Amino acid sequence: MGKLLSEAQVAFYRAQGYLFPIDALGPEEAARARAALEAHEARFGGELPKALRHKPHLTMRWADELIHHPRILDAVEDVIGPNILCWESVIFAKGPKTRDYIAWHQDITYWGLGSDEVVTAWVALSPSTVESGCMRVVPGTHTREVVPHRDTYAKENLLSRGQEIAVEVGEEQAVDIVLRPGQMSLHHVKIFHGSFENRSDDRRIGFAIRYIPPHVRQVVGATDSAMLVRGRDTHGYFELERRPRADLEPDQLAYHERLRAQRMAILMRPV
Repeated sequence: MGKLLSEAQVAFYRAQGYLFPIDALGPEEAARARAALEAHEARFGGELPKALRHKPHLTMRWADELIHHPRILDAVEDVIGPNILCWESVIFAKGPKTRDYIAWHQDITYWGLGSDEVVTAWVALSPSTVESGCMRVVPGTHTREVVPHRDTYAKENLLSRGQEIAVEVGEEQAVDIVLRPGQMSLHHVKIFHGSFENRSDDRRIGFAIRYIPPHVRQVVGATDSAMLVRGRDTHGYFELERRPRADLEPDQLAYHERLRAQRMAILMRPV
């Protein structure tokens, strides 16, 4: 028995490449996180700049608190062990009745990491339903090698390069990851996944947190960063990130800009 997950749940994750639903936040915690996000969005006219949706844990305390949340980390520890780095966090928000979508893809394709020991905790801050365009996965595809992708840079594709899988996906086997606010899923870095547009009357807000054990290293970029969120950094492969002391403070925004530019050089490199 693990800290949060049962042996059967861990076995299912390893065999299928995903696990849901996991009760991570209480309803009030989820509501507070959403309210904090939307208060920051209001400061920017209703939508965060794209740069601040990437690594928001460096600039906003609600995001920093979530990547350190004990229940989230307990589930992640059951999968990758007690020493945990947060390599990335991303806000994926789709407005109601909009055409934004996420194409079928494998996360690891452009990340430059030398191992597939990467787990994403996808935390729902609003209802994630079939109607609102919840994440979908194709079970077992994490056991495949990285398949060819093509970059589309499509305006409504929320991925950085508009990337999509360039081979047959087997979409008829897909599972819909339906979550209530505060619940989360875990998915493997190589599983085929994507999502449709939001046809509901509410936003679909997901907060994706990418966790790795310290022995995973960056093999493409000269430098990269991550935040130690539990245990020890046993290898020193990453510049360890500092936590924000306040929301959107100027020094931390400049720090975020430097680290994000460093990461984007990796993600957007020619391949």
